[in-house]
Amino acid sequence: MKIAILMGSDKDMNVMQPASDVLTDMGVEHEVHVMSAHRNPEAVSSFARAARDNGFGAIICGAGKAAHLAGAVAALTTIPVIGVPIAAGALKGIDALYATVQMPTGIPVATVAIDSAANAAYLAASILSLHDEAVAGRLATYRQSWTS
Repeated sequence: MKIAILMGSDKDMNVMQPASDVLTDMGVEHEVHVMSAHRNPEAVSSFARAARDNGFGAIICGAGKAAHLAGAVAALTTIPVIGVPIAAGALKGIDALYATVQMPTGIPVATVAIDSAANAAYLAASILSLHDEAVAGRLATYRQSWTS
């Protein structure tokens, strides 16, 4: 299985790059896509609906301000979605945090701290580790390296 990293704008790449870096370090196959729930909802819908069939085990979504990307994706798939609220605009990510975490019952989005794409990647790797012993081993080694 692989992980998708989605972001609403290419301007979000500087915040979302750590997710790709962590997944690379963990040896987890992943793809990075720029697609906005507002500017290209058809592409988001198509991607999310096909994600399971395309081999994705989780989707990390980063967006700022209204931050509807993770919620829009979660509404269209049953695989885990992890939201990364991005600090943007006057509220510096608080609006994105609320928009990401306040999902209706039945459409959950796991949410990490503002600008915490690395933690989103560790969570995604943890999800994959349930069925991938190699990823589980790399996660265990990583955790031992900072707890020893």
